[in-house]
This record gives sequence, C-alpha cells and structure tokens, in this order.
Amino acid sequence: MNTLILGIESSCDDTSAAVLLNNKILSNVTAGQAIHEQYGGVVPELASRAHQENIVPVVVAAFKQANVTVADIQAIAYTQGPGLMGSLVVGTSFAKAFALARNIPLIPVNHMKAHILAHFIEDANPQAPTFPFLCLTVSGGHTQIVKVNSAFDMEIIGKTIDDAAGEAFDKIAKMLGLPYPGGPLVDKLAKEGDENKFKFAKPRIPALDFSFSGLKTSVLYFLQKMEKENPNFRTEEVKDLCASIQKTIVDILIEKIELAVKQTGIKQVALAGGVSANSGLRERLQDLGQKKSWKIYIPPLSYCTDNAAMIAITGKMLWEEGKIGSQADSASARLEW
Repeated sequence: MNTLILGIESSCDDTSAAVLLNNKILSNVTAGQAIHEQYGGVVPELASRAHQENIVPVVVAAFKQANVTVADIQAIAYTQGPGLMGSLVVGTSFAKAFALARNIPLIPVNHMKAHILAHFIEDANPQAPTFPFLCLTVSGGHTQIVKVNSAFDMEIIGKTIDDAAGEAFDKIAKMLGLPYPGGPLVDKLAKEGDENKFKFAKPRIPALDFSFSGLKTSVLYFLQKMEKENPNFRTEEVKDLCASIQKTIVDILIEKIELAVKQTGIKQVALAGGVSANSGLRERLQDLGQKKSWKIYIPPLSYCTDNAAMIAITGKMLWEEGKIGSQADSASARLEW
C-alpha cells in the first residue's frame, strides 16, 4: 500500500515542506530568510514572522511540484523540536490545523533524529545504512556522536559540552568580517587557502565529548595579536585563516569519530546535520573511511541543511510503528532526545 506524507520543517529560519511517497521524495521546497543577514545571525521574532508568511506558499509549491492535492495526503509530520520556540509554533500550528481539517494522522518529529534518518530517503544513498551504525551529527546548535541501534533506539555517546561546531564556524566567520551565514563562506574561502599556515590549539576533552568555545577564544586572541603587527591582517590572510580554522574544527570532529569507532567496534559511519555540507569534513571522512575500510554514508547537500524531506521520512517510520501524535502535543524548544 502506498503512503503519501506531507512533512513540515520550521525549527529555525528555513520554512520547508516535502511530499513523500513511500520512501521517495516527490518534492522538497524550502524558503530561506535573507532578513537575518543584516543582523549577523537569526533574530527569533523575525524568524517566526517570516515563517508565517512563507509556510502556505511553500506547501502550495510542494504540492504543485509533487503533482498532488490536499486530498491525497494521508498523514502530516512536523518538527516538534528542538529549535526556536516561535518558529516551531508556526509549523506545529499549521500541521495541527491541516490534520484537523483533513482528519488525518498528526506525527510530531524530533528534528535531530530526523537528520539521522534522512539517510533512509530513497535517493539519499545508493544503499541505506544497516543497524547499528554511528552518526556524527553536526549543526549550528548540536554536535553529537550517536549510536543508532534502530530507527527508534538511538544513544548519544558523545556531545559538545559548550558550543556546537556550526556555531563556531559562524562566530569565527564574524570575527573575520564575513557576512552571515559565515560557515559556507569559510568553506568556500578555505579551498583557496593554506590549511597549515596557522596553528590553533585543540581542546583536550575526555572520552567522546567536544568543546569549541576555547577555539573561538583562541582565534580571537590570535587575531588581536596579529593585528597589532599588521592592521590589515584579517583581510589579507582571510583565505589561509579560513583554511587553517576549518582544518582545526574538522580535525576535532574526525579524531572523536575515529575514537568512537575504536570504542564501539562499529565501522559504519554516517554524517548528518547542516555542517555535514562542509566540503572539508565530507572529504576527510571519506578519505578516512577508505583508509580504515569503514562504510561511509554522506547525504546529498539537499538533505544536509534543515529540510522537510527528513521530517517526512521520519514521520513515515513513526506512523508505521503506530507512533502517532495528537492535537494535545505542543512544540518544545528543548525537546528531549
């Protein structure tokens, strides 16, 4: 029996809707919010207002692209959390109204788990991971190593004790005078720089946990020191700075996932989250996989950043297990794992 699910994602500043037929994505439409660029970061109140403006046009576009109608949808999945509360409420409210009007199942989804389960979208990988596997989940708000025993049994075995890797990329980019969002620009400029030009100390955090706050401070003090000698240091050396900083962050991530494989004995490693779009991280993990004979799973760029396709596939899996929500469910900015 075919299943047709509408997915809604609104956890931060991207409004996204996707239509899923079984495990195949028929459409995955996302509207960004350029308004935040002038503020150097996401402004929660502006984000929620933009979601209100975008959500209906995005859903309409998703239906049109998928060539389906409202009446065809059998269930709706939406991001319950974690994320920005105002943004989540917009998506949650839309999903509840849609489900109530159509009298169809309503399926709340954990945003971070959805990033991981995006690997099970039909066109995400030539072959989906088999359980158990490890997933390095890296985004603007989270940095985690997750032991995925099944679609509904996931264990966080390592996480950041302070800032996330994505936040580090964006904050350091701001120090370098790059516009928001800075992470992709760091990646772009790093390709033209010398990653060994500058050295930055890596934090010594025990076990599988991460820390990036110290690196941000180290970069700031380094820039201040060098600008005393050359006031134009940041602009003149921006490419080499980006390359060196990116290498340091990627080194930290790779060292921890390598340790996780050693400790668990699991040699299937997946990458997920917004920072999984970083070319340096993708290349290093693929190279390490070849060297160590690991199976590496890296999603297409369209499934790396926040998107409704990952919400739809997770919703389908939950629906098949009978894990259905209700109108009493509410958005949760700090939704528990």
